[in-house]
Amino acid sequence: MAFAFVSRLSLSSREQRLVRVLLAVAIVTLFIGIPLGVESVVSTRRADNADMRQTLADVQAARVQIREKQAKKEAIVARYRERAPELGAFLEQGARKQKLDVTDSTDRPALPIGKRYIERTTVIHMKKSGLLALSKFFESIEQSAAPLSISRLSLRRRMGEPDAYDVEVGVSAWDRTEAATTPPPKASASAATGKAP
Repeated sequence: MAFAFVSRLSLSSREQRLVRVLLAVAIVTLFIGIPLGVESVVSTRRADNADMRQTLADVQAARVQIREKQAKKEAIVARYRERAPELGAFLEQGARKQKLDVTDSTDRPALPIGKRYIERTTVIHMKKSGLLALSKFFESIEQSAAPLSISRLSLRRRMGEPDAYDVEVGVSAWDRTEAATTPPPKASASAATGKAP
């Protein structure tokens, strides 16, 4: 149809042949170029969609990690929410449960740890203690809900007595102190300049 239109034009045979070749090239380009262009656009969109899917999967995985980190943070805050018990009485009670004899206990001065925590330490001495009872006593300290830790341990075997040790144990507790959230009052402009109001 397009070639018949060319033959009706008043062109020389050479020009008609050239126009027909150009029309043939245009038609072939149209039938091949459009599908190739569409395929190129589709493959680009597929790649973009694959990238978006991967990004969404990464975001979902990050949400799980963020939830885990948040849960750990909340568990730590919950652990420090209540003040640790008085160490002397707590340690003596735990030792009595294991039938250990506490000869004395000494509270050390509280030390600030950073801006939010205070460390309290108590050292106790026990005589003629067996290893099984001591291990159960240490386990009860470590498994308590309060933030406690054995910070010092000294064992001396008693000569001539089987399974008998003199023990010195230092236990530390950490208490959270809430920092002041209100800023200090600002000085008035007249006080800053030294002028009377």
